[in-house]
Parts: sequence; structure tokens; C-alpha cells
Amino acid sequence: MKRVLMSCLLLVASLGVQANEPRAPGELVFGSVAMDIPAQMYQRLLPVTEYLSAAMDMPVSLRLSPNMPDAIKEVSEGRSDLAYLTPVAYVRARARGEVEPLVKTVTDGEEAFRLMIVVAEDSPIRSVEDLAGKRFAFGDRAALLQRATVVGAGMPLETLGEYHFLGHYDNIVRGVMNGDFDAGILKDTTAFRWQGEGIRILYESPLLPPYVIAARKGLDPALTERLREALLAARPDDPFSGPAMRALDPSYDGFAPVTDAEYDVIRELIRPFDTPPAQAGR
Repeated sequence: MKRVLMSCLLLVASLGVQANEPRAPGELVFGSVAMDIPAQMYQRLLPVTEYLSAAMDMPVSLRLSPNMPDAIKEVSEGRSDLAYLTPVAYVRARARGEVEPLVKTVTDGEEAFRLMIVVAEDSPIRSVEDLAGKRFAFGDRAALLQRATVVGAGMPLETLGEYHFLGHYDNIVRGVMNGDFDAGILKDTTAFRWQGEGIRILYESPLLPPYVIAARKGLDPALTERLREALLAARPDDPFSGPAMRALDPSYDGFAPVTDAEYDVIRELIRPFDTPPAQAGR
């Protein structure tokens, strides 16, 4: 255990040094926030850079940022050429530096997803309004979209009785089914898996666009198009690109074309969180 921990610490330290080093001539930099444990995120994304290096016949290095604001800053200010971003992070980066979306992820054949507010199957709660004063379970504290979905459904966070962040969706399922929480929020795939098995869906969000790979403003258009084509060609069952796809996320089927307009629904959902308190009622 100590040896594994030391390896992770050394890996994180080396990534920090790389983030401050100048890039080599002709090198592309692929950035992302360390959404998982940094060592795990490195294992997920390194094969993607290796695939792109081979497909583009040019070096592609990986640069992990310690948090979402830094990842947004890296690509929006041009220190990263590409970035793997959450929907909210993409919207932030686009507003800051006009990054260009290249491709979006496809999961289990779907190019969009929903977030679901769920309750126990036998719960007396029948509407979002009934959540007032109740105990609510969120996943990751950094997942703004989960909170934005609840607010967008008509339930201000301050109207809830209390809410807690449980990390993984499975923890939310257990918390709601065991009665520790009156309601929680799940991704659609998890909600459908437990629907009728102890969980009832109370509310479905609009269709939401998924994770995106975006390019910095000013990247050569011909190079940008080659990158897009290489990513669109990636498939989990392909000998060339498969290892990269499976490492990134085993549930991904590949990538699909994307437009900035698809993320307008995200902009609308997070708008209340971007409005200064004095203007919130205007």
C-alpha cells in the first residue's frame, strides 16, 4: 500500500513539473482537470495522447490541471491545445477564450444524457415541490450541473431541509433506498437501472450534452480538422484506437460531431449560479 501511495505521489509531482515546462517544437498539449485521482486520470488520458500522436504523426503530451478553473484557464489562454472537459467546464472555457468544440462523447449509443431526481419507490413525495424541507443527496461537490438541475426543476437549494455530497451515484442510491435521504440525483443510466427496484424517478432534466474535447482558439484550422477526424475515427473495437477509447471510459462507444449551440441548455441551467446575488431576482 505504501509503495502504491508513493508511486501516486511521485506521479502527481512529475505531472506538476510537466505543467510548468515549455512545450517542445511541433508538440501538441492535451489538457484536462484531474476529475479522478490524478494517477487514475493519467492512466485514462495517456493512451488518448498516444493514439493522437500516432494518428497525427506528431508528439502529443498530457497536462493535467489540479482543478477545473486551472484546466479552463490552460485551454482558454492557449497553454493547452486540446482539453477533455465537462459540459460546464466547456461553457466556462468558451466564454473565456472562445475554444472550439471538436467532438462529444457517445455513451452506450447515446449522444446526450439526463439527470434524474429520484426518491424511494414507496416515498410519499410526488412532486418537486414536495422536496421542500427534505434531505437531499448529491454526488460530487464539484458537479455544479447536479445542483443546477435541482434549481432548474424549481427547488432552490436553500428550500431543501439539508443536502450532502456522497461522491458516487451508488452511494446516493443506497442513501435514498435506506431512508437516509428523502431524494437524490442520478445520471439516467443509474436511475433506469434501479427504477422499480427500490427507486422511483420524480423528475427528468432536459437532454444534456456530454463531455467534450475542445481546441484552443487560434489552432491551425487544418490541424484542427485532422484532430477532429482522428477522434471521430476512434472506436473501442478498433485495434488502433480501441485501447485509448477503453482506457478513457469503458462505456464510451466513440465520439460524435458537436456544435457549440448544443451547450446552450447548460448555459441556461447554470445561469442562476453566475448571477450576482443582488441581481438574482431581476
